[in-house]
Amino acid sequence: MDTITNTPHPLRSAVRGRVLLPGDAGFDVVGRAWNLAVEQSPVAVVEAADADDVVALVRYARSAGLGIAAQPNGHGASGSADGTILLRTGRLDTVEIDPDARRARVGAGVPSGRLQAAAAPHGLTGLPGSSPVVSVTGVALGGGLSWFGRAYGWVSDAVTAFDVVDAEARHRHVTAETDPDLFWALRGGGGDFAIVTALELALHPAPSLFGGRMLWPAAQARDVLRAFRRTTATAPDELTVWMDLLHFPGGEPMVALDVTYLGDEAGARSLLTPLDRLATPISDSRRVMAVTELGGITAEPTDPSPGISRAELLTRLDDDAAEALLADPIAPLLSVQLRHLGGALARASDSPHGPLTEPYALYLFGVATDPAAVKARQRDLAGALPVSGRKPVTFLNRDETVADAFTPAVLDRLRAVKRRHDPDALVRSNFPVAG
Repeated sequence: MDTITNTPHPLRSAVRGRVLLPGDAGFDVVGRAWNLAVEQSPVAVVEAADADDVVALVRYARSAGLGIAAQPNGHGASGSADGTILLRTGRLDTVEIDPDARRARVGAGVPSGRLQAAAAPHGLTGLPGSSPVVSVTGVALGGGLSWFGRAYGWVSDAVTAFDVVDAEARHRHVTAETDPDLFWALRGGGGDFAIVTALELALHPAPSLFGGRMLWPAAQARDVLRAFRRTTATAPDELTVWMDLLHFPGGEPMVALDVTYLGDEAGARSLLTPLDRLATPISDSRRVMAVTELGGITAEPTDPSPGISRAELLTRLDDDAAEALLADPIAPLLSVQLRHLGGALARASDSPHGPLTEPYALYLFGVATDPAAVKARQRDLAGALPVSGRKPVTFLNRDETVADAFTPAVLDRLRAVKRRHDPDALVRSNFPVAG
């Protein structure tokens, strides 16, 4: 009998982890997406105790004719988990660091911030994004853009092995040697091919790091954008600069530059001279920092909230694009972010997306209080800019599909891998590859 509802259910005896069913106290909370604007209606939520519990869950799901959607905490959810068993992998939380080999092994539930904390004492870093609470595995399965992507490429490029439970309920250790096609698909093709329980990835040296945010009133936006363009035009791979147009409810519009540099302070300040010629900022948090402090640069929310996003890749940032970007206020959007790409991201990558040749990424975000107005502003702004028409999986929104990320040839190959390893579509990712 279940201790919450006193209702027997075979799923409760099939796995050792916590099982929540519709009607159970807490079901709605534990089953929700990180983005509260995305509704998902699973038939059950399972918090797996360990990798063996995932095997037991797959066996149960196969016998019951149900799919499984694995989500550590629901980032990137699209609503595709409807009608599935929602698998939470938060208890798969081991982190092992091999400093001599510069390798890490992390469980599927490990957030980026925990990997950074484990690697930092050894003078090493993973490839963290802007948020410390997003899972390493989730980011890698979607390709993954990092503060250090210009120096080291996609997050998925760093992955050397996956531990998975396949659709036949078998533990498998997947590498480029054991199963090249499955390994290729998992390194950025999404989580549609097997349930990842852990992964192994390369770490990188980080003996010194300089970073932080500069913030000005929006009246300085044109000067800031000119400095951003000048700085990124000649930036070495170790330097990453992002620009943010911001307008929070109840506040005045602002503009920010976010910076990281894998090197010492003197080198960073030399490269950032154009920024020091700008008007005195409202604030300037740039300093020597630890790799564990990266999440504080953009200070993204660490609790679930409703939002509507849209991302694009820009083919250029010339005078016309700059004018289009600043022609009108961003409202009702909260933020418009430009990320400088290039460097190692533009070089050869044996991953589904391949090289990211566009020099800038555009990320448009608004709260879901007026979805139609937010989407209209996103559509108008994207339409006025030189976009390439494709985008990384990690930036897809619920109105998009993997066809917006991959070429037809790559999508055909991903679908062939899906048919070979999961012909009954038991595993359901946020963005399924099946047509």
